[in-house]
Amino acid sequence: MSVHVAVDIGASSGRVIVAEYEDNHFEVSEVHRFKNGFGHVDGHDRWNIDDLFDNILKGLAKVKERGIAECTLGIDTWAVDYVLVKDGEKLGHPIAYRDSRTQKGVENVFAKISKEDLYSKTGIQFLPFNTVFQYASEEKEVLENAEKSLLIPDYLAYQLTGVMVAEETNASTTQLLNPHHKKYDVELLEIAGLEAHQLPELVAAGTYIGDVTDALRAAYDLPLTHVYAVATHDTASAVVGVPATDEHFAYISSGTWSLIGTELKEVLITAETQKQNYTNEWGAYETIRFLKNITGMWSIQEIARMLDYQYSYQEMAKAAKEVPPFEQFVDLNDERFTNPQNMIEEIQAYCKETNQKAPETVGELTMCVYSNLALLYAYELEYLERLVGHSFDAIHIVGGGSNVSILNQLTATVTGKTVVAGPGEATALGNLLVQMIADGKLESLQYARQFLREQIELNTFKPEGIDNKQLLQQWKQQTERGKNNG
Repeated sequence: MSVHVAVDIGASSGRVIVAEYEDNHFEVSEVHRFKNGFGHVDGHDRWNIDDLFDNILKGLAKVKERGIAECTLGIDTWAVDYVLVKDGEKLGHPIAYRDSRTQKGVENVFAKISKEDLYSKTGIQFLPFNTVFQYASEEKEVLENAEKSLLIPDYLAYQLTGVMVAEETNASTTQLLNPHHKKYDVELLEIAGLEAHQLPELVAAGTYIGDVTDALRAAYDLPLTHVYAVATHDTASAVVGVPATDEHFAYISSGTWSLIGTELKEVLITAETQKQNYTNEWGAYETIRFLKNITGMWSIQEIARMLDYQYSYQEMAKAAKEVPPFEQFVDLNDERFTNPQNMIEEIQAYCKETNQKAPETVGELTMCVYSNLALLYAYELEYLERLVGHSFDAIHIVGGGSNVSILNQLTATVTGKTVVAGPGEATALGNLLVQMIADGKLESLQYARQFLREQIELNTFKPEGIDNKQLLQQWKQQTERGKNNG
């Protein structure tokens, strides 16, 4: 038997998951779960990176308590954020991508390079919090003082092993990598204010980094742990964990953000892909994650927070089932919903400004979000099919959002596609699959996906009979009026 441990950390929570593999079958269980979130510290929204590392150690200690003496481990997290390091120590807690500082960085970058040239060099969609803009918003002396900059999962792996690397799937989200020559782009590094030596060596998903240090093992009673650079960007791991057997498949990785896209063999960089803000992030095993980053369950998470968590997400979904769908048309991808002070008030204000009925109850608010997420998915799927030149018969929805049956059904109905939902833990499972390939237990990515499909249960949702094209047209018209009002 072999044991593989996935550390999967998202913007709101983290988990340590164990897979015990034997005879072409694995048993997966969660051994530790913890909260995550940013707080306002020293003038910025920051992640508590020390707390995240402490929870990794707690999780590994629980693995040891189960009688496991040896395992592999991989870490995945959200993208773009980084830790500056000098003399082996962090120079403060990392600033979160939602921090307001990034507008300064956007202005600094586009004063030196056009949006078109930046996209043609990288194929990465414009998001104001991409790492290139974060670097460009740092004070010059802050960056100059740093010996290294490590993305979040790379920093955590460094803390475990003492080895610094930059795993490719996550590094590509920095908008500093050139996919044509597979290296950091020298001109973009200069624009960002970095020197090449400040970034670690690029490594592919599946690369062995090192073992957890003897000092940590002794201090925390940890198993002998072999750390691998998996697909360290959580979306890259989630895509590995899509149980698709077709050559061409569409997916939505549904979490705090929704990532809608497909898997390509080569980058697709055109004027139209730039116009539609599609990205070419690097995937595991020489693939390209051609996708668009749109809003996801963030609005639901914020509504729950504004209601002081008096309702669970399951209770919110149950309340939504008592409310008719499509009562409001709201562009949840509008910047006003990125980080408002009060999500409920912001949605209500949008509806009032556009002469629509404002949702009031928890059921109305939840159904408003789910209805408009489904419409947003349908809108983006039309563009995805146009850009890649073929249609998709089904959409694989993975991640936490795949557990929301009401949203899955709305998505099937509005897109007119079959929705295959699951697994909910696609990110952690993708993380584990890369470890198992690296450890010689699975032959390839294709084989791993087939293996996964045989191990899990999936739910299928078929479109229901409504005029989805007319509904989508109404949404387009109403949200366009909302933009004009803004």
